[in-house]
Amino acid sequence: MKKILYILVALLLATPASAKKKNAPEPTDREVWTALLYRMAQPVLEPMSEGRLQQVMTYESGNLEVSPTWDGRNKKVTYMEAFGRLMAGLAPWLSLPDDDTAEGKQRKQLREWALASYKNAVDPQSPDYLGWGSGGQTLVDAAYLVESFHRGYNALWVPLDTITKLRYIHELQQLHRYDPPYQNWFLFCGMEESFLLKASADPAVKEALRHPERFADRVKMPANGPIHDAFRIKTAVNKAEEWYIGDGWYADGPSFAFDYYNSYVIQPMYAECLEMVCDVQPRNNYLVHSLDLNYKTLGPKERLAEVRKRMQKYSCILERFVSPEATYPVFGRSIPYRLAVFQPLAMLAWQKNLPEQLPAGQVRAVLTAVMKRMYKGDLQQLFGQKPDADAPTNFNAGGFLTIGFVGSHPNVADIYTNNGSLYMTSLAFLPLGLPADDPFWTDPALPWTSKKAWEGQDFPKDHKWKINPQILYWE
Repeated sequence: MKKILYILVALLLATPASAKKKNAPEPTDREVWTALLYRMAQPVLEPMSEGRLQQVMTYESGNLEVSPTWDGRNKKVTYMEAFGRLMAGLAPWLSLPDDDTAEGKQRKQLREWALASYKNAVDPQSPDYLGWGSGGQTLVDAAYLVESFHRGYNALWVPLDTITKLRYIHELQQLHRYDPPYQNWFLFCGMEESFLLKASADPAVKEALRHPERFADRVKMPANGPIHDAFRIKTAVNKAEEWYIGDGWYADGPSFAFDYYNSYVIQPMYAECLEMVCDVQPRNNYLVHSLDLNYKTLGPKERLAEVRKRMQKYSCILERFVSPEATYPVFGRSIPYRLAVFQPLAMLAWQKNLPEQLPAGQVRAVLTAVMKRMYKGDLQQLFGQKPDADAPTNFNAGGFLTIGFVGSHPNVADIYTNNGSLYMTSLAFLPLGLPADDPFWTDPALPWTSKKAWEGQDFPKDHKWKINPQILYWE
């Protein structure tokens, strides 16, 4: 008997660590999402909160990467791209209240770093003052930064001190020096001006504008009058509407481009321009003016309802793009933006506005499956497993995202791509703004459409949605 016990003990001691880890509980979907988003955010936010990001993330160290076909623009754009795009995806999660869970502690730490980073971003004395004058690319990057303020307004904008808020207003107004090209860039200008409109309703900002003499020695105050440019908002929403081509798709300017810019920019930012107008002036038919078929005037609220219907149809298309193996078609420019392809689907889930064809459990399942496929090696490391040989990392040695798709592939970069650009992948994480007990997280996982179809299960047919363009007032 003793001999048998000795053998059993010896076998237990000899069990490899990997076998023991296999018995560890499988992480929940939410644990996968939060672990990966924290992994992306910490290397950016911690040093930036201390004014060290631009010291740490350098080209010479290999932490800052640019495309092999880089067009020579100022590399300083990298920092605003990394920070603004990361925060646009992170904002909903950081807006949840604090709690004593492990996730809650991570969230609180990230929020503290983010608030300090926002301050450094516009402080001319900070080593991490961002490149607000670095050329027209700033129009793009500032739009994602203000998108984070809109998405996390109470958690990320309201707590900022008045001087910092006034500095943002000044920097955003200075962007008028740049003219956008005739394409989706109109929406970047629209986002910045729509946020200025929204910020003008902030009591702290209103008080400062009433008493500019209190702040004029520390920050350049806006001129008298509205702080936003209404023409830039009108142009953005009217051009986006003009470029709607049907069945949930928009052209990128006068001609259609078969890429994912409907996901990266057009659909979310068109909706959010309208959301910000509705937050402050929901009946402002001057800013948003179109007609229904009976030639009655429609305003921001009615336009937003139509735009959201189109996003629902487009999200149904995105969901059907995902194969049973959790891959999706790789086409168009900006391939290294990775999961940003699914931003509209994630946005509708976060706003609890999914179409009836897409149950919450199905959307969570499909997004998690793609996430696990794309970041397989990184997730294995995060959860204490040895990465598989076919599971490369998506981060470089300094902890920053690396240019590529699944792993490092510098050749898929465009002339404007740097590894700050890649933090747009965070835009798929918007549903983390829903609490852990929300049905999005607790509903049973359901197979997505292509998985059902290719495994012989019943699945819904598809058809065109008749969502007409608005009749613009000059038509």
